[in-house]
Amino acid sequence: MKQRQYSPIDNLVMNLDTGMRTLFGQPKITERPNPAENIQETELSEADRELAGRLMRINHSGEVAAQGLYQGQALTAKLPNVRDKMQRAAEEENDHLDWCENRVKEMGTHLSYLNPVWYSGSVAIGALAGLAGDKWSLGFVNETEKQVVQHLDDHLEQVTEKDKKTRAILEQMKEDEGQHATMALEAGGAALPAPIKMLMGLTSKLMTKTAFWV
Repeated sequence: MKQRQYSPIDNLVMNLDTGMRTLFGQPKITERPNPAENIQETELSEADRELAGRLMRINHSGEVAAQGLYQGQALTAKLPNVRDKMQRAAEEENDHLDWCENRVKEMGTHLSYLNPVWYSGSVAIGALAGLAGDKWSLGFVNETEKQVVQHLDDHLEQVTEKDKKTRAILEQMKEDEGQHATMALEAGGAALPAPIKMLMGLTSKLMTKTAFWV
């Protein structure tokens, strides 16, 4: 069966639809269940609930940014197989969005008010990475996901052992992000220059520190 070829306008409209779903609606999730679904909630202190809520807000904002990154790259990626791989990764990031949003609300707090900023900025960065060439675009994904894994490790150290629901979500996200990093590398991603990695790290720190409070 011949695969449908989408025009640039089609891709732009689909990207806008994804952006609206990511920021204001219900993103399209995969068939996977929420890893915290069958875990019984435990009684947490107010301090533990507040910390978990803030950390999951950071993670939700990170997934918003990741969604923007994947959508921006999909607009400019040159090879169909690269776009397909990014599409599956983007769908799994939607799972993370849904899981994080649910946990944020369960902790009685709010999502970041700056999510539209994170998304639009990431779309632009992703599109630029795609224009630079598929190997650099995939290298950008690889480095981004590796840095996300480091953030998740840090959050796992901060969340109390009693909060098994939050920890289950973080663990599954960590596994997925590691797989996305490996996928990008195996698909031909190139190692980024050290200055770019450093800039990415500084940008990530700015977002995480801001999303913790706003």
